Amino acid sequence: MLDVFSDFDEYIEIDYTYNDNNVFRLHYKATVIILLGFTVLLGCSQHFGDPINCIHGEDVPQNVLETYCWIHSTFTLPAAYDKRVGIDVAHPGIDKHTPGETKRYHAYYQWIIFLLFFQALLFYAPRYIWEVVDDEKIKNLSMEVGCGALQPDDKAECRMILVDYLKSHIGDHNVYLLVFTLLEMYNLLNVLGQLYIMDLLFGREFTSFGIDVLKFTNMDQENRTDPMIKVFPRMTKCTFHTFGSSGDVQKHDALCILPINVLNEKLYVFIWFWFVVLAALSAGMLVFRFVTILWPAARSFVLMQKCDILDKNDLQVVMKHIKVGDWFVLHLLTKNVDFFYFKEVIRDFANELKEDAKLNRKGSLEDYKALP
Repeated sequence: MLDVFSDFDEYIEIDYTYNDNNVFRLHYKATVIILLGFTVLLGCSQHFGDPINCIHGEDVPQNVLETYCWIHSTFTLPAAYDKRVGIDVAHPGIDKHTPGETKRYHAYYQWIIFLLFFQALLFYAPRYIWEVVDDEKIKNLSMEVGCGALQPDDKAECRMILVDYLKSHIGDHNVYLLVFTLLEMYNLLNVLGQLYIMDLLFGREFTSFGIDVLKFTNMDQENRTDPMIKVFPRMTKCTFHTFGSSGDVQKHDALCILPINVLNEKLYVFIWFWFVVLAALSAGMLVFRFVTILWPAARSFVLMQKCDILDKNDLQVVMKHIKVGDWFVLHLLTKNVDFFYFKEVIRDFANELKEDAKLNRKGSLEDYKALP
């Protein structure tokens, strides 16, 4: 059984090679851990506790009624939420039902565990795709090159290997950047789409759920309706039909307590705020991505901010020759190598580009002189 958790330990361990950014990691690592943790917590609460308890005064077996109400869902009356508890109604959303009155059924608690697990898979999908596309490119380029244990000659050799790769692959990394940008767009659409799906699941009450909870805490205690009770009611109704002794259909109304919703409401308050913050950060990262793609000066500025000891002239030479995808690889390298080493890489890269430019000019001049 311990082998089951060994893979999870590998998943949460600290990565020492970074081929993405902090916001990307919030999606596939932090959010996945949160959702899987909530899945386990709710699963334990349902299987080792009483997720539903029903009150009735009829001759119906308790376990039969509770099993039926859990499977077929319970309901509340939206019109009863605004009535005075203890005066007009016994509990929020609980009142005598009249024909034609709107019912709000609550069947989501049967699916929350599966939904959370599926959400975790959707958040992890970009990481899986990116690992396939990256194929340890950044890890191989930065492997040991920033390690202080290497001798100076070894460092110089590693540096020249890296520079040769960068020079020989100028313009080959645009698709690499395109895939990563598309995955960042997926991250934003995924979190927004999941907020929308949860809103549908919770009866169009989840979009402003977090804001409503904050407003609720500042309202007068005597004149307020808890939004968490509207989305996750703790007391609901259930209708059960049986045959009487004469063969007539008999209707049984039951009040059902949902202890599981006390946990659900707390977890989903956290999820609402986490997803909203995550969406805002993802949108900001996309703005950053498009600015760096469309504005070359921004790319130089970013590298200077990441490694402020760079020689501006060397950096200008490099940025003049490379494409935006090549810059993205350099940007990832700044997260994995020593800044002094990166400065030397840019210096050697610039010198190589200058030498190639001189040779090209010399060759062109000789060709011109050789003309008849």
